[in-house]
Amino acid sequence: MPHLLAITGSPSAHSRTAVVADHVLRRLSHSGFGTAHLAVRELPAADLLAARRGELEIRRALEAVAEADGLVIATPVYKASYTGLLKAFLDLLPQDGLAGKTILPLATGGSLAHVLTIDYALRPVLAALGARHVTAGRFVLDSSVERGSGPDRLRPEAELDLFQAVDEFAEALRTAPAAAAALTTAP
Repeated sequence: MPHLLAITGSPSAHSRTAVVADHVLRRLSHSGFGTAHLAVRELPAADLLAARRGELEIRRALEAVAEADGLVIATPVYKASYTGLLKAFLDLLPQDGLAGKTILPLATGGSLAHVLTIDYALRPVLAALGARHVTAGRFVLDSSVERGSGPDRLRPEAELDLFQAVDEFAEALRTAPAAAAALTTAP
């Protein structure tokens, strides 16, 4: 069973981005994948900013990335890009830290003006880290995340769009071993 890790780069304790990532993980879990969630904001800030890869919590986070078959990378959009918190974590990965991985990039934000953040800010860094396949990501408007007295949820139209991306990601993960085997046996 492939193991998936969601990495969220929101500094907020009440993050809409984390709500979206958890929604994705539940869908993937119901599809038979093992899942885990790494909220970068929960890592020790001093160790993260000083790039202390050898510190226990940072080392465990990096090992979780290395052991995952696929990653969901989710971030709110700040200043037309992914968060500095996520950047600080991605900077700790080795140059080939995403080699062989299938990635689902997600972004949340208050305006459709930031919809290209995935393609113009996040996708290039994921490719530079060696990601094997970065699937079509999704941008979710903050207003699509409903919060209230009950459990947080997504508006139906946003959920439908998000689940289409999740299903494409799951299919890419299922076909990844066969594609890798075909590459190694090609003349």
